[in-house]
Amino acid sequence: MNATFWSTRRGILAGLAAVGALIPFRSRPAEAEGDATLRPFRVDVPVDQIADLRRRLAATRWPDKETVTDRSQGIQLAALQQLIAYWGTEYDWRKGEAKLNALPQFITEIDGLDIHFVHVRSRHANALPLIMTHGWPGSVFELLGTVGPLTDPVSHGGSAEDALDLVLPSMPGYGFSGKPTSTGWGPDRIARAWAELMSRLGYTRYVAQGGDWGSPVSSAMARQASAGLLGIHINLPATVPPDIAALLARGAPPPEGLSDKERAAFEALDRFYKMYRAYAALMGTRPQVIGQTITDSPAGLAVFMYDYNNGEPERLLRKDDFLDNVSLYWLTNSAASAARLYWETSGQSVILSSAQKTSEIALPVAITVFPDEVYRAPETWARKAYRNLIYFNEVDRGGHFAAWEQPELFAAELRAAFRTLRNMH
Repeated sequence: MNATFWSTRRGILAGLAAVGALIPFRSRPAEAEGDATLRPFRVDVPVDQIADLRRRLAATRWPDKETVTDRSQGIQLAALQQLIAYWGTEYDWRKGEAKLNALPQFITEIDGLDIHFVHVRSRHANALPLIMTHGWPGSVFELLGTVGPLTDPVSHGGSAEDALDLVLPSMPGYGFSGKPTSTGWGPDRIARAWAELMSRLGYTRYVAQGGDWGSPVSSAMARQASAGLLGIHINLPATVPPDIAALLARGAPPPEGLSDKERAAFEALDRFYKMYRAYAALMGTRPQVIGQTITDSPAGLAVFMYDYNNGEPERLLRKDDFLDNVSLYWLTNSAASAARLYWETSGQSVILSSAQKTSEIALPVAITVFPDEVYRAPETWARKAYRNLIYFNEVDRGGHFAAWEQPELFAAELRAAFRTLRNMH
């Protein structure tokens, strides 16, 4: 067994073995307990675990065909069967694995939990350090396409002055990071862990970025005014005013007096909450229930992630990119531990400003709005929510997983946003 997978709790090993978990772990040496070392990490999944995944996919038990001709009941059976057939016969995990192993990866213990992260230093002098946080149902895979454009901007239409050092951590319970065995790992605690990670890496001034769950994590870092943090960029901002949020919660119609962009945002959020809020509600109240369901069936895991955001993976991602991500969840047995992040926040929306306490953020904030996002945040709402908004731009391509779908455009936005911030310091 040559996989370098780490666990902070030997008790987890016995529990995972008892349920036939797919991934093997190698325990850390006792002398490493509680230290702050950065341990090199490499992914190497044993071939029998991949064979087991394919066997399970081949044995998938299918539901009845939908009774409608559209997606209103969820992903259609024919599309799901095509996806699972491809995953089980043509998809190659080794290519996904190679994407991770092509970059420097490490694990370090923070607050009693192992944190996995990718760390790429730019070759350019005076590169600005950036810690970037993924979301659900994502992982560090969704950020890998930005590594070249951000660390080597000269080769991607930027200048050396725009260069960034990148730190891409896996959130607790996700991917190769440790799984919390007690409660309390919500965005605020993750934010403190990220600040410790940047300090541990020797960075005394840096910026943070996030979409989806990365937005509340980055916003929490800004609220906490983490030492050395200059400002943040987010691409799923919490801009919804409290009175608008209350109407949405009741399913009420939009109020009078909204601008065209505000009304469009209200209607988009209304559709989203009516059609897809069930995902967050289920994970926010019963993560063990949905966790068991999608931990036992790779097809169930795939369809749960695929249908999220109205089938965005089908529209805006390559099939292999999507399956890299689903395979990571499967091979690390992290479906339930990832879902608990919703429970930790009591099902609070990552979009609502009241949940993120945006009024408490004094540090500079930059926002990019992508057209296929859950909703297009109006600038009027954004300026009310963030009192120190230094950059706001609407672009013409990209959706909820903007870094994944449009890495060059996403990187250009970060360069522009952080250029504004650099000029302030």
